[in-house]
Amino acid sequence: MGKRVALVLAGCGVFDGSEIHEASAALVHLSRGGAEVKIFAPNIEQRDVVNHLKGIPAEEKRNVLVESARLARGNIQDLAELKASEFDAVVFPGGFGVAKNLCSWAVDGKNCTVNEHVNSTLQAFHSAKKPIGLCCISPVLAAKVFPGCEVTVGQDKNVDGRFPDAETASAIVELGCKHICKNVNESHIDKANKIVTTCAFMCKAPLHEIFDGIGTMVQEVLKLA
Repeated sequence: MGKRVALVLAGCGVFDGSEIHEASAALVHLSRGGAEVKIFAPNIEQRDVVNHLKGIPAEEKRNVLVESARLARGNIQDLAELKASEFDAVVFPGGFGVAKNLCSWAVDGKNCTVNEHVNSTLQAFHSAKKPIGLCCISPVLAAKVFPGCEVTVGQDKNVDGRFPDAETASAIVELGCKHICKNVNESHIDKANKIVTTCAFMCKAPLHEIFDGIGTMVQEVLKLA
């Protein structure tokens, strides 16, 4: 029997929701690994809505669960209904929606607050010693919720202009966590906390390299599960 994995989304679209390529990559690798996946998202209003064609705010309101249902092909549940006891692992794709909707990192940085259901989900899996996979900006959730943990968001310097958000690593360190520098096709395993992270689109890299990096994260999560 395959591992039972919960995938948590934050909307649909890189600038105000889940990064679509990351969510798709995670789902493909989970499918290849024989996992049984159920998808969740919080039933809350998005912090903002961005016109992805023009890259500017749009004057409208959208719901995170409803937008995430686009990625889930309609097969999705309210995050409030997720029971860690029913799963072997949980995975969080990235995208600005993580930093806007799942927590307030986009506005408050290391002083952010984490959505109550996101926080309780992370705590439940951690307490049960079940693995947590996070990519792109999502590792900041672990850094905020689990002081002292180890994560990666890529590099802590903007190497060759490929890591424009390298200062995120410094904020993670300021939270009392350890940042591990990794390339885009690698992931880091915090064995003590069973947290697996990879940088994905925090690095400017070809899509196939991002896809492969997410694959290493998923593989390690499934091994730990």
